[in-house]
Amino acid sequence: MSELAAPPVPAVDAEFTLSATDFERVRQLIYQRAGISLHAGKQAMVYSRLSRRLREAGLRSFAEYLALLERGGAEGEWQEFVNCLTTNLTAFFREEHHFVALVADLRARAAGQPGRPIRIWCNATSTGEEPYSLAMTTLEALGASAAVKIVASDIDTKVLATAQRGVYAADARGLTPERLKRHFLRGTGANAGSIRVRPELARLIEFRTFNLTAPHWSSLGEAFDIVFCRNVMIYFDADTQRRVLERIHGVMNPGGLLYVGHSENFGDSRDLFRLRGKTVYEHV
Repeated sequence: MSELAAPPVPAVDAEFTLSATDFERVRQLIYQRAGISLHAGKQAMVYSRLSRRLREAGLRSFAEYLALLERGGAEGEWQEFVNCLTTNLTAFFREEHHFVALVADLRARAAGQPGRPIRIWCNATSTGEEPYSLAMTTLEALGASAAVKIVASDIDTKVLATAQRGVYAADARGLTPERLKRHFLRGTGANAGSIRVRPELARLIEFRTFNLTAPHWSSLGEAFDIVFCRNVMIYFDADTQRRVLERIHGVMNPGGLLYVGHSENFGDSRDLFRLRGKTVYEHV
């Protein structure tokens, strides 16, 4: 957070002015709360996302809003603050090579550890397309009796609520006609044009709110065999990345696989993970 403070960002005819001081406070608060390292060029994004909260709360300035947060006793607003400033880009079967690798991984684990459930953690659930893609892959690889548990978490409570509903547009990107037929129910009447995940898919997943920068991870339960942490670390600085990687390592079984985003590289953490395939790392 050492970059120079940004200039004020008043849009033409804007209701509010986001001063350099206000913007720097936003950067510090979201870093402290969620580990997100906001670039100095994100003033317009911050204005557009937070100005709605000012209107809804009947506040007159960003300074007033930030003071409300800093006074404490506004836990609900803190969550809204985090929800506004997280970025959620996702799709079904995004980075498809991961799901090809996952099929082989699941089958090998099921054969090598009969009777012990395979535990998967998707820690950037967003609106749910990723964990449901994991669940579909699980059923396709191991069948309906698959002994697999998927924990799907996100820091953003609004996108997590969407994920839990499991309702999407019928033309959602990444779904083949075969998967639409097998894994989803089509809406009728007022719900025409929508699809809902089938119960057998939803039963594999446990949704929960979770902050990757939280100091304690004991609530996650037993260790994981597979972790999907894709396109998350790009929002953290190097120190935060290392701390989160250390904690992920600590909640995985030896030999577990960590699947990361296409632009993420953890070659500096070879003491924790070694590269196993294209953006797939093995716990060491």
